[in-house]
Amino acid sequence: MSYLIQNRKPASVFRFFEDICAIPHPSYHEEKVADYLCAFAKERGLECYRDSLHNVLIKKPATSDRVNAEPLMFQGHTDMVCVKTAESTIDFMKDGLSLYIDGDFLRAKGTTLGADNGIAVAIMLALLDGELSSHPALECLFTAAEEVGLDGAEGFDYSKISARKMINMDSEDLGIITAGCAGGLRSTLTKECTSVPFAGECLTVTVKGLFGGHSGVDICSGRANANKLMGRLFAKWQKVEGEAHLVSINGGSKDNAIASICEAVIATANAPKTIALLQQTAKDISAELVGDDKGFVVVVEPTKAPESMFSSTDSAQLIALLAAVDNGVKEMNYNIKGLPEWSRNLGVITTEGNTVELTFSSRSAIESRLDASIDELDALARITGCTTKHYSRYPGWDYAPVSALRDLYARAYREITGKDAVVDVIHAGLECGIIVSKLPDLDVISVGPDMRDVHSPDERLNLASVEVFWKTIEKLIEMV
Repeated sequence: MSYLIQNRKPASVFRFFEDICAIPHPSYHEEKVADYLCAFAKERGLECYRDSLHNVLIKKPATSDRVNAEPLMFQGHTDMVCVKTAESTIDFMKDGLSLYIDGDFLRAKGTTLGADNGIAVAIMLALLDGELSSHPALECLFTAAEEVGLDGAEGFDYSKISARKMINMDSEDLGIITAGCAGGLRSTLTKECTSVPFAGECLTVTVKGLFGGHSGVDICSGRANANKLMGRLFAKWQKVEGEAHLVSINGGSKDNAIASICEAVIATANAPKTIALLQQTAKDISAELVGDDKGFVVVVEPTKAPESMFSSTDSAQLIALLAAVDNGVKEMNYNIKGLPEWSRNLGVITTEGNTVELTFSSRSAIESRLDASIDELDALARITGCTTKHYSRYPGWDYAPVSALRDLYARAYREITGKDAVVDVIHAGLECGIIVSKLPDLDVISVGPDMRDVHSPDERLNLASVEVFWKTIEKLIEMV
């Protein structure tokens, strides 16, 4: 294939990244990337292990001058969050990404880029491909289904790992060494609604133009959630109209992405009045939003009436749930300035027939707060006629006061850039928590090049930062 990125070093990193972008790899559909990784290992005679989850471990022996050095492990995930603009026609199950260069950044046309975490995959492949003339034994773990609950990392057999130093490359700021993260869980509330014959006039209400983003990294940015804004619009509408009826509601695409679009179909007794009310409420909301959400708009259009709608009781309960459920930052960390301690994101709403599902991502480094999030959602479910399911819970990663690997990376970064790296703890979830729970004596850091607006169609990768990051990894391997 012909490659877009030219005159960047090491060329193999960018070549491998473009290869990955050409392969469809949504969460739970990483088999084609796993095929690619196994073929790569076979062509080079490298030891390779693949499990039923499509996790892949590839090992490369030490060079002759480093046979007595401790092995070093690198880790990243192969799945990507698949979010696209309303105009994009891409089929993430079948199509590769359409890449383009925008100044200093690499982007994908109308979609997420998948640099989270395809760039880690590319760097590990470059290491395994022989870019370095001297290195200890390398163990590269490519995990699956990270974006949907860290399922791959949870299911991997860690008896196959001998290294006790691991570099996770799922972080997004070049000058930051991540040394701890939040735990989290997924929750789904399901409501079975009763249908009644359609009456009145039918409208489609669309909330769109919001920026979206990562529900961990960007949760304290002030960006609005389209699903929650729809709840606010409908709470006002129901209060004025008295009896409200929903036909369907669908919003967001990933539980760990801040929903940027939501569409609902409703029945109303007076369409002009309802349109005016919703547009006035939208105007009020628009004045409150942060600059990132300047594209916010509510579109209300007449549409063909279906045969049925949800009962007024079920509609009222759904609206109450949307309006009342906590979304966003619930508490900030009292010890680390600017760090959220507890959050919840209403990422996805879907309607299939008479069944409405709302999927949430809750995060906290404190296990009792995850328990509290479960209790809160269960309580809301009881009073709104929903059932609940809680799943994909994963542990946080506690900050280690002493880390030889962290100190080593800081030295390497300083030598390459002349700057001091910042050690940080984040609110997003990382596989490090699971892996450390399986290998308690593992020394771990999480690092990466500069990425912006991951989990959104504005995701972009700073190309120059990849070169600096590679040089830092190269220097670290030289020192270890």
